[in-house]
Amino acid sequence: MGHTSARAVTEGVALAPKKRKKLQWFPILNTLFLITAALLCVLPLIHIIALSFSSSPAAAAGYVKLWPVDFTLASYKYTASREAFWQSMLVSLERIAVGTPMNLFLTVIAAYPLSKEAGSFRFRMVYAWIFFITMLFHGGLIPWYVTIRQYHLLDSIWALVLPGAVPVFSVVLLLNFFREVPKELEEAAVMDGASHWTTLWRIYVPISKPALATLALFSMVEHWNSWFDGLLLMNNPGHYPLQSYLQTIVIQQNLANMTRDELLNLALISDRTLKASQIFLGSLPIIMAYPFLQKHFVKGIVLGSVKG
Repeated sequence: MGHTSARAVTEGVALAPKKRKKLQWFPILNTLFLITAALLCVLPLIHIIALSFSSSPAAAAGYVKLWPVDFTLASYKYTASREAFWQSMLVSLERIAVGTPMNLFLTVIAAYPLSKEAGSFRFRMVYAWIFFITMLFHGGLIPWYVTIRQYHLLDSIWALVLPGAVPVFSVVLLLNFFREVPKELEEAAVMDGASHWTTLWRIYVPISKPALATLALFSMVEHWNSWFDGLLLMNNPGHYPLQSYLQTIVIQQNLANMTRDELLNLALISDRTLKASQIFLGSLPIIMAYPFLQKHFVKGIVLGSVKG
């Protein structure tokens, strides 16, 4: 009897229609979307690089796509011969060296108290709203300029870093990250006699390295890409950061500060290849810095937005 039942079950399974394996469309579509987005970001840069290594006639005729045509280093040689270009790059590097640590330090000491509960920090919401309002409203360009001038900061590196020393958006991101730190760690530190300052630098900051690396990258990119403040606050063109220099020379074509020999050499080089070489050199330091922070970047973005 048992043998008959087992045979019937086996036959029933054999006669049952096989279930078709469903095709998962979302991973395929998501992969195609991400590949397309990556190509849209990378292909323009590849075109700029190819254009910078191409000859003037090929660039002027529009023959250059994603590979150099009539390979040449003429544009890079001309750019390397310009002292103003390298001086402006040094100003930008100095701005990052001074501005990024300042941004991170002020962000940490502002985010730590704002991450506390209202019972631990009186008037916390008042301070939080003051920070938030600065993200929505600006005092205006003229008061901003007059304030910097009254503090005698014009034509100095401090005019480029002090007005934006406290990035409020970074403060908001970091305080949300600090809220995810287990409370037990802070309670154990307090029981051991640690002060708020010790707790901040011995517990919160080491745990928050992914978030700090992400904010450091944000700060570096912000300082490197800023050009408008350099035009307004620097009276001497020799003090321009790189992006301000590129704005005046490459985009606005202001040739007043160029020598006669430089103008003659410029006439022999295509305007398109010259712009491409300087734009690529201007973006190269950030491209080189990104791989060192990439391992922390995604983790720093995600951790502060998910509650355990």
